[in-house]
Amino acid sequence: MQPAEADKSTIEKLYRQHGTQLVLFASALIGERSRAQDLVHQVLKMLERGSLGHATDAKAYLFTSVRNAVLNDAGVRSRNVPLDPESAWFDPPDRDYAAERNLRRAIGALGDDQREIVVLHIWGELTFLQIAQVLSISPNTAASRYRYALARLRDAMSAREETNA
Repeated sequence: MQPAEADKSTIEKLYRQHGTQLVLFASALIGERSRAQDLVHQVLKMLERGSLGHATDAKAYLFTSVRNAVLNDAGVRSRNVPLDPESAWFDPPDRDYAAERNLRRAIGALGDDQREIVVLHIWGELTFLQIAQVLSISPNTAASRYRYALARLRDAMSAREETNA
């Protein structure tokens, strides 16, 4: 097998494992699912031409690459497109639409730094060490931002439940 073929098969395997998470992460950052899918595919094509050999953690490297692509794209476009409030981030059991909408609003109300970490940890299934690599912060900072985000989400969801009761 040629080295380029090995890299291509490695990229395809990583995409099968993490593609959905990468698109969700990019979507959370730019608010536009179709553009997020395009950026993820651009990153994968770029990685096919290069090599993952120098990456110590391929998953964290993928998320870092997608994040960088999103940031570069935002600079080129010089505008933000809000995330469609009706786009589904998850399929709750018995499809509790009100709770899903409330959770999306609560996540949207988080600061960018906390929202990134929540999405990376929960939907991206990255460890705090991997998140630290993606965001160029310490693992302790990632963990504390996650704790603060969860506390804000808990408060927001509790307030919604009390309002609806």
